[in-house]
Amino acid sequence: MMSMRFPKRYIIVLLTFISTNVCYIERIGFSIAYTFAADAIGVDQSSKGLILSAFYYGYVVSQVPGGWTAQRVGGRRVLLMSFLVWSSTCALVPLDPSKVRVLVLARLLVGVAQGFIFPSIHTVLAQWVPPHERSRSVSLTTSGMYLGAAGGMLLLPSLVKYKGPQSVFLVEAALGAIWSILWFKYASDPPRSDRPMAMAVGFGESLLPVTRLKDKMRVQNGGNSLNASKIPWKRIIFSLPVWAIVVNNFTFHYALYVLMNWLPTYFELGLQLSLQEMGSSKMVPYLNMFVFSNIGGVVADHLITRKILSVTKTRKLLNTVGFIIAAFALMALPFFRTSTGTVFCSSVTLGFLALGRAGFAVNHLDVAPRYAGIVMGVSNTAGTLAGIVGVGLTGSILEAAKASSMDLSSSESWKSVFFVPGYLCIFSAVVFLIFATGERIFE
Repeated sequence: MMSMRFPKRYIIVLLTFISTNVCYIERIGFSIAYTFAADAIGVDQSSKGLILSAFYYGYVVSQVPGGWTAQRVGGRRVLLMSFLVWSSTCALVPLDPSKVRVLVLARLLVGVAQGFIFPSIHTVLAQWVPPHERSRSVSLTTSGMYLGAAGGMLLLPSLVKYKGPQSVFLVEAALGAIWSILWFKYASDPPRSDRPMAMAVGFGESLLPVTRLKDKMRVQNGGNSLNASKIPWKRIIFSLPVWAIVVNNFTFHYALYVLMNWLPTYFELGLQLSLQEMGSSKMVPYLNMFVFSNIGGVVADHLITRKILSVTKTRKLLNTVGFIIAAFALMALPFFRTSTGTVFCSSVTLGFLALGRAGFAVNHLDVAPRYAGIVMGVSNTAGTLAGIVGVGLTGSILEAAKASSMDLSSSESWKSVFFVPGYLCIFSAVVFLIFATGERIFE
């Protein structure tokens, strides 16, 4: 019924949007549930940082393999397998902060499984979505992350309070299972056809389905199909435009993961506020990301399709505006000592970082539509390293502040936590301005 009413690519984009939504409910949910359980038994900040960052160690090792696997096996199949693995882990592993090894192994496994998701999504979108819809399609898909985080921040603290932290795991597993059923039923690979999908003047071969591309490559390469040996690894690794994407992905995720994993602690210890008592205000930063991500996508597509700006200038404009404003909001955050001020600064930070995704994040599909999953894997590896570094480093910074007799309720103990990503945002915006391009550089 869905396929009869809507073009198939809209169904695919909607399902990828839901997938990122569910994934971030899982991520924010673990942070909330684990923080509640760990604080109840007096786990120190460094140990919390270890557990919270374990996910990213698993996540980082599967990014490039995820892109390679999606390229070879197909993003649709890999995405389904990822969901089945991480949701099963959530359902089966108990949340017990005293069992450090079990939790670390579980978070590593969830991280490995989820590491296949975004390379697979980019592979799927590159197959289905025409260039004039890319910005808003990618923005809508990724905005699911923020809506999931917003919903998680709103609902999960109360679930933890009344049903216990383990209930969060069970809800996440159920959501993963439901999505898997929908994906299995409605998702498919692009149809075999001699006609390029949604061909538009001036957009060229990047619209061809994978099957069509493979047929073309067989002819060009003496009958050999596109495979791992044909992926231009060296050119990808040494490409300055790719590095511009990589640097900005690192910074975006450094800021996002620090706020996602440590904002609950900042509210609890820095401001002496209970998450359960903050009401709906705690979801505003992530809801803001959802709104601004989609605004960025619509604005980018408008500027490009109306030929107001070139693709390159559009990407650079939105990336620069997003990252520079986010930088100043981050550095202002520790000076606001009320819940309203903190919510405002974190909302501006995350909102404009999301706006910036219409710059660097969509740029994967501009420069390398045929290898979008591979480039996304390389880029997201850097973003995941940011999670490892940022989340773990923040725990060490706070523990060091505590060891030097600084009160974690003081703004001084939190300055470094927010200033580091602020400086990174300024640096990354400059890198993107200098080295990025909107032109296709990989044929």
